Order: sequence, then structure tokens, then C-alpha cells
Amino acid sequence: MRHAFPLIGGLAAATLLLTGCTGEPAAGGDDASTEVAPGFLAVADESIASSGTFRAYLDYDTVEPNGLDPRTADTARSWTIMGLAYETLVNIDENFEFTPGLAESWDEVSPTEYVFHLRDDAVFSNGRPMTAEDVKGSIELLLETGSAWSLQLGPIESVEVTGDLEVTVKLSAPYTALLGALANTPAAILPVQEVRDGTVDLKTEMVGTGPFVPTAHVQDESWSFEQNPHYHGLDELGIDAVELEIVPDEANRLAAIRDGSAQYVFFNNADALDLLAGTPEAKVVNQQNTDFYYVILNSTNPDSPLADERVRFAVNAAIDRAQLSDLTLAGHGLATGVSPVSLPGACDPEELPSQQLSDEEITKLLADAGAENITLSLQTWNSESAPGKIAQVIQQQLEPFGVTVDIEIVDDATYGATFYGSEETAGADIGVSWYAGYGDAAMVSRWWNTDQAGFTARFMQGSPELNQLVVDASEEPAGEGRDATLTKLCAAVDEGAEQVPLMTRPGVIAYRDDLISPTINSNEGYGDIFRYVTDFRLKSEG
Repeated sequence: MRHAFPLIGGLAAATLLLTGCTGEPAAGGDDASTEVAPGFLAVADESIASSGTFRAYLDYDTVEPNGLDPRTADTARSWTIMGLAYETLVNIDENFEFTPGLAESWDEVSPTEYVFHLRDDAVFSNGRPMTAEDVKGSIELLLETGSAWSLQLGPIESVEVTGDLEVTVKLSAPYTALLGALANTPAAILPVQEVRDGTVDLKTEMVGTGPFVPTAHVQDESWSFEQNPHYHGLDELGIDAVELEIVPDEANRLAAIRDGSAQYVFFNNADALDLLAGTPEAKVVNQQNTDFYYVILNSTNPDSPLADERVRFAVNAAIDRAQLSDLTLAGHGLATGVSPVSLPGACDPEELPSQQLSDEEITKLLADAGAENITLSLQTWNSESAPGKIAQVIQQQLEPFGVTVDIEIVDDATYGATFYGSEETAGADIGVSWYAGYGDAAMVSRWWNTDQAGFTARFMQGSPELNQLVVDASEEPAGEGRDATLTKLCAAVDEGAEQVPLMTRPGVIAYRDDLISPTINSNEGYGDIFRYVTDFRLKSEG
């Protein structure tokens, strides 16, 4: 096992000045992660007689080119906002177990056949009861899009109505992650009759069976929601309306929680744990997430040192995840392999091949590849602070090994053009970004299967062996056999080192304890910070 080079003297000082980070876990960091009940950072007080308006500040709005269509939504904030109006067949709990949603139960008849039994009181916000045809049609409509989430549904062969409130899904091969794919907003159940006849336009309106209905939206500014009068759990709601403000500037979100104009605010920056320490009414919690940061090590440019797998593996091994977390995420990011470490069955990141190399072995790998004193270009994006901080620490961690990293921090569109544009190879050697980790340990690994994830072609070559491991992990039933396959998959991703998982991407949620009593899970799989909004209770009318 290697020992990281310490960042000392002027180097450490430069790091802290550049990142604005303390280099130590934030004050109150342990308290921020303390559970009040197993799996929960906060639990709503259901004894509170509650009504009024829930007011939250978010960092960004829905951003999809197809507008409000949930089928093509691919960002956590879209899933959160759309999830106020839509529901899915199944839900996921604090332990990543699947629980009833619009399906009150289901039978796994075989590894390739699932029968869903639907609740009989679900009604769309236009007043029409949900039917089995809506469930069948919603899955088919999602498959028709060819969207990223349609790939997550796996090898669906047929969807049939097999009873008044029964739908049967048949697969062409086993796919253990099916329930995980059905549990997120892109798989929302839609009013299919109205969608097909054109009386509901999914791009501009949300007609779901969920607790709320949007009444106003100004893109990148605000949302207003009111109760869905047809919601099956209407009598249990403690909120009459929802007002969302889209506030990209973190200082303004901090001000809103301090002065009480917002009851609930989300931050990607772990520094918020310290910055709100002087606001006693603000309760701040650190929510762990299956999302994770990763680095792209572009293997497709034959003129780059990274075309050599030995160089990529050495660079991977030289990145100290624990130090990276301490300096960029106040110690809250967890080292992870390609199966997110916080999910059941995930591989142990400490057992990854790269983590077994000593500093001397890293240096020898580079020397054997003729890659001594090399320079690599790194690009990341600026819409949140962590990727830039991660880039700067990686730059300093690689320097003692004779690897110089030139950093460029750009806007999101420029980053997208660099790595996902029309050129044959990506325009930088290294990229820093993050993936959603989802609710099943094999789901995100699809983005390492080059037969399925065409968007990686400009920086990743992959291999048939890796592709097969991705398929095997998705097909094996949960248990020891699948866990062993996930371990092999993690090792193959680690050794190939084309997209290298680093650490989880936790979020900070601040809420006004004098104004609201929320329920917040300790570990989230789909970035849905309003997952338990139907449990929230207001302590004073908003």
C-alpha cells in the first residue's frame, strides 16, 4: 500500500487559498451526519397540525431540451421538481429496498417476468383515474424515446395488460436492476391516452398522480405548485403549496436560510456546514449520495501519454482519494469503485488494484511506459465549485510523479463540446465530472459498456471483456454471486482507467428548524432532496 505525498508548506497553503477550503472536516461535520433514526438525518414530527406554503431554494432548474418531459429528464434537479407532480410504479426506501408506489405489490414470476398489481385509487391531476393501460403505455413511451433512461430499463421484450389492475413485464434476459430503473422520475406513469391524442403536451405541462400540480413556472427563476385535489394521499399532506426559487448564487441561498425567507435550501459546497454555524435556527445536515465524481483519462488520442494503459493506471493510483475528500469535500466524500460504495453489494474501494500500488511501483510504471516528466491537459466545468477544487488537488498529487497538469476551467457548454462533441477524440487528456449513482449497484456501470453508451466514444475504447462484465452484473440476482461479479467489474474499470470513479458526491441540506419539520434520508440514490416531502410538516403557516 502506498503512502500519499503530503501537501506541505507553500503547496498546502496554495491549495487552501485556491480552493477556499479548510483542509479539515467542517466544524459540526460529525453532527451533520448523525442519524436521528436508522437511515434518517431528520424525521418529521407528524403530530404537528400543519398547513401553509413550503418554500425552498434550489441551485438550478430543469434544463432538458425536451422541456418538462420526464422521459428525457437526466438531471437530479429535474427529477426532484418533476417528482412533485409524478409518481412511479415502485419507490425506494432509506435502505435501498424497493417499496410500493403506484404498484401496491409485484411478483417476480421468474428472472425475466414481473407482474405488477396496481393501486385502485390513483388519479391524474386532470381527474381521470389511472389505468393499467397508462402503466403499459408509459413504459412503452419511455422505450420509444431512446433516451439514457430508456437504456436503464434493460432488455424489455413486452409489456402487457393482464388484468384490470395488473401489468406484466417480460424481459429477453434477466435484469436485476429493473426495479431500480422503474423507481426514478423518468419512468413516471403518464396519462397515456391524453399524451397520444395530443391533449397533454409533456414538454410544457405536468399531469401526474403525484401530490402537487404546477401552477406557474418562470424558467431559471421560480416554480409554484398547489395540491393535486385528486391525490390519493391528500388527507395526509402537511403542505398546501410549494414555492421554489432557483438561485444559482450560493451566497444568496445562504442569506435566504439565515433570514428565514427559505425554509429549506440545498448546497453542493460542503463549506455551507461551517458558513451556517452562526445561525442557530438553521439545522444543517450532510446527505450522502450514490452519485460520484470521476475522472476521464482519455485513451483515444494516440499522441497522448494516456493512450498507454500503464500511464492511465499509474495516474489513477497516484490520486489519493482520502486526501482529495478532505481538501475538497470537508472529508464527506467516500472513496468508491464503479458500483457506488453506499449501495448494497458494492465493491470495497480499498481492495481496488490501484490502491495496492506503492509510490515506487507508480514511478516504475511511468518509467516503463517512457512517460517521465509528461504534461497532460485537464478540463472541467464551473457551474459548481467542487470539480475545480478536485482538479487542483489532482494537479498537486500528480506533480511528485513527474506529471504536470495544465488546468482549464470552463462553462458547461464548452466542457460538453470538448468531451462529447463531433471530433474523433476529446480535446483534453483529463476531464473531471460526476455521474448519478442511482439505486442499484449495477446501473451506473452501463456507462462503461461501449456497446451501450455511445457518448463515451471520444474518450473511451473499452473492451469486450469489460462490456460482458457490465452485462453479467446486471443479469445476476442479488447475492454473493452478483457481489463477486461487481468486484471483478470494479477491478476491470480500475485497471483500464478510462473513466475512474473517485468519491461520492454528498450534498448539504439546510432547513429552518423553527419553521419546518422535514424527513431527510441519510443516503439518496436519485438526487431527490424532496423524497419525503409528503411527510414534511410546517411549524408556522408560510
